[in-house]
Amino acid sequence: MLHSTPVRVVFLGTGTSHGVPMIGCDCGVCRSTDPRDQRSRPSVYIECDDGTRLLVDTTPDLRLQALRHNLRRVDAILFTHAHADHIMGLDEIRRFNVLSGGAIAGYGDASTIVDLRRVFGYAFDPDLPPGGGVPDLRLAWLAGPCCIGRQEIVPVPVRHGARMIYGFRVGGFAYLTDCSAVPDASRPLLAGIDTLVIDALRRRPHPTHLSLDQAIAEAGRLGARATYFTHIAHDLGHAATCASLPEGMSLAYDGLTLTI
Repeated sequence: MLHSTPVRVVFLGTGTSHGVPMIGCDCGVCRSTDPRDQRSRPSVYIECDDGTRLLVDTTPDLRLQALRHNLRRVDAILFTHAHADHIMGLDEIRRFNVLSGGAIAGYGDASTIVDLRRVFGYAFDPDLPPGGGVPDLRLAWLAGPCCIGRQEIVPVPVRHGARMIYGFRVGGFAYLTDCSAVPDASRPLLAGIDTLVIDALRRRPHPTHLSLDQAIAEAGRLGARATYFTHIAHDLGHAATCASLPEGMSLAYDGLTLTI
């Protein structure tokens, strides 16, 4: 199997399902003038050294995220799960179909694939007439590691409250959004990672997401050289929170770009 590595990761969104600022909220973070406190729904865009371009999730903010970062190519989409803040921008893939001249592959666990076909039935119903401007997405169940181009993609099962969803490892980079626990069985899949992105919703405990203290502890166990926290609610102001974090750890922010 040939292996490539990510060379550039762009954080398209780092917010919770509400986004930050939240509708109708006048808290200090929602009214902050620091652009790092303005968080769209969570997603990353990964550029690999063989030219492969991967999008993780299709958020409701995808159109604006793509325009903001001048995205012109998506070779494949990795879906973590089918909650609304991770899939409801799927229709924007139509434009990437036009730019690429063909269908785009989409990968997820079995439950996510079923949910995508149900929610976006108009795009996947073989009995509907073609045309009308629907996204052309070829969905596939990802049950274990696979290669997209020369890049090996490793799905990492993580707990999101009562259900299991996918994080993803791409070379030395791991992305674990919407995570409330990393099962022991998944830890070997994360051995030797260089850069970790992991859920840190807020300081108070939450039933389906890691709190900041829990995320710090989990990052310490996984031992990455650098850790960035994502899926951040309006409870955490960027500057003040980062000042309190251990060395090598930071809140991510929309537009943050990493060279791996």
